[in-house]
Amino acid sequence: MNNDFLPADLRVLCAVVRASSFSKAAEDLGMSPAYVTKRIRLLEEGLGTRLFHRTTRRVVISEAGERVYHWAQRILDDVDHLVEEVGITRREPRGLLRVCSSFGFGRRVVAPALSAFAAQHPAVQVRFEVFDRLVDVAAEGYDLDVRVGDDIAPHVIARKLAGNHRVLCAAPAYLRARGAPRTLADLAAHDCLVIKERDHPFGVWRMRRGGREHTVKVRGPLSANNGEMVVQWAVDGRGIILRSAWDVGPLIAQGKLEQVLPAYRQEANIWAVYPSRLSASAKIRACVEFLAEHMRAQGFRE
Repeated sequence: MNNDFLPADLRVLCAVVRASSFSKAAEDLGMSPAYVTKRIRLLEEGLGTRLFHRTTRRVVISEAGERVYHWAQRILDDVDHLVEEVGITRREPRGLLRVCSSFGFGRRVVAPALSAFAAQHPAVQVRFEVFDRLVDVAAEGYDLDVRVGDDIAPHVIARKLAGNHRVLCAAPAYLRARGAPRTLADLAAHDCLVIKERDHPFGVWRMRRGGREHTVKVRGPLSANNGEMVVQWAVDGRGIILRSAWDVGPLIAQGKLEQVLPAYRQEANIWAVYPSRLSASAKIRACVEFLAEHMRAQGFRE
């Protein structure tokens, strides 16, 4: 297999993904359509997979292409970071930084980190907002979205800040009264406390066991769009929840909640999502690096 492709080929790939068009990508890059087509073909040959599905009207990224696109962004970020490290484009973080996140994670993790970041970088003014919905960072004018969950659209740029997963748990009192589920299908007969938060489908829990994904439809007497309230309901013995390990881990350690069906989990890593390459903004780059280090210091796994 010929894998002698270049970082420039990865930049061509990213341009095609964002434009959904070979000709538009060529125009954006100041190249000929033939050259763009050739570089993508060589990239596909080098990787041994088809990256795009082409029709007469549009170009659609393939499943393999989405994985390559995410890797390409990380690789290009590393290349850009290398250039900055040797002092070619060194700049000081300054100016207004607009950051957003979800309610619970934003309050308990992101807000304290941003407070420490602002103290370290007095030339940066941080404006932080939290939402119960998915934010389009580019369209809504945000510099950075700190997001929990692995559903990252291919047209945005993302960097993993920390590892995380969601687990199933309930209060000991609930499990004594109702019994612990033995299979994922048993959840349909239990009171499940559902969170409508950001991009999560309501009442549908997708879990992984080993390398396989399983889906179960759940329901219960209580639901909300705020995870902290639902966690408290679970502690009160009102039902089973699916919640991030960063959130319920201490409650499990204290015995207030017990994990059920521990063989199942839902990957929900923590990501920094931003509209432009890190090399283009010293304030975004500095904040992303600070958040990653802060989360490591707080005990988040990598």
